[in-house]
Amino acid sequence: MLAPIVLFTYNRLLHTRQTVEALQRNDLSFESELIIFSDGPKNEGIRIQVDAVRRYLKTITGFKRVQIYELKENKGLAKSIIDGVTKVVNEYGSVIVLEDDLVTSQYFLRYMNEALSAYKNDDRVISIHGYVFPVKVSLPETFFIKGADCWGWGTWKRGWDLFEADGSLLLNELKNRNLTEEFDFNNSYPFTKLLIEQNERKVGSWAIRWYASAFLKNQLTLYPGRSLVFHNGSDGTGTNSRASNWLDVRITRTPILIGGVEVKENVVARKIFEKFFRTGKESFFLRFRRKLKRVFCFFRA
Repeated sequence: MLAPIVLFTYNRLLHTRQTVEALQRNDLSFESELIIFSDGPKNEGIRIQVDAVRRYLKTITGFKRVQIYELKENKGLAKSIIDGVTKVVNEYGSVIVLEDDLVTSQYFLRYMNEALSAYKNDDRVISIHGYVFPVKVSLPETFFIKGADCWGWGTWKRGWDLFEADGSLLLNELKNRNLTEEFDFNNSYPFTKLLIEQNERKVGSWAIRWYASAFLKNQLTLYPGRSLVFHNGSDGTGTNSRASNWLDVRITRTPILIGGVEVKENVVARKIFEKFFRTGKESFFLRFRRKLKRVFCFFRA
């Protein structure tokens, strides 16, 4: 049984259409259930756009079944994802999660389902991820990094059960165990600061709490060596994003092969991530932090 796809949408018709059409090109789409959570409008000025998205959602075909949940009130991205993932994973046992600004490879669903099946009973693995940073060196076909991520991912009930919604508990544990430097990828990116900002309600990010929850439990996430996901929300159209191309990737045109990798953190890949973060900070982050802050998924409400 394939994992259901959960898609979170709001008010961007073009982006939503691109996300759905990319999924429809996957060979497993006809066998997959698509469950959509459409967040309610923040105000009357947004209602027209939200209604346009909802009209389109009702026309979607190409999946085993399409379920649509139209929320009357605006929950915001963080609460929508937390509530939606919890609902679906408790019912189905596993889940594939996408937002309305993620365009996937035609091999995305195959990769996600094969990996979810392969590591289903491995308690060391908390999730499967489809996006990988546009680093300048070759990565292994698949590899593990400690923590969790947020652009095209999947997990099981046992994995999502480890999610801790209280950011203050996560922050205190990181500090008490002197893990902030490691959490920040050897001080190459200020993830701890993001968790502090989440606690101060400056950002509503669910993703920084997901990462911290997995990290503190020494849980691993599987990454592909070539990205199966492109984030097209960096064009400045989103509620929580402004224009940037720092994280743009080329989607792989060939399948990702699952298996044959030791279930432990790949220290070489981790160092490659660190270098990418440092390069990004030096050439972009320090000068345009305000813009980048609204692009990287860990900042998103």
